[in-house]
Amino acid sequence: MAAKKQKMLKITLVKSPIGAVPKNRATIEAMGLTKMNKSVILPDNDCTKGMIQKVGYMLKVEDAE
Repeated sequence: MAAKKQKMLKITLVKSPIGAVPKNRATIEAMGLTKMNKSVILPDNDCTKGMIQKVGYMLKVEDAE
């Protein structure tokens, strides 16, 4: 059987976490975003969507091909 390809999201940090709530800063770091304009590819699942909802004001989210 062929494995189902999981949808992925490209997430870019566009606002600095300096001055943000420490909990939100920790969420950004847990996503693997360390510097401004850095992008990561993460799976489109409930965990990732929850993180995006929490700190979405600092991110740009796109579909990854």
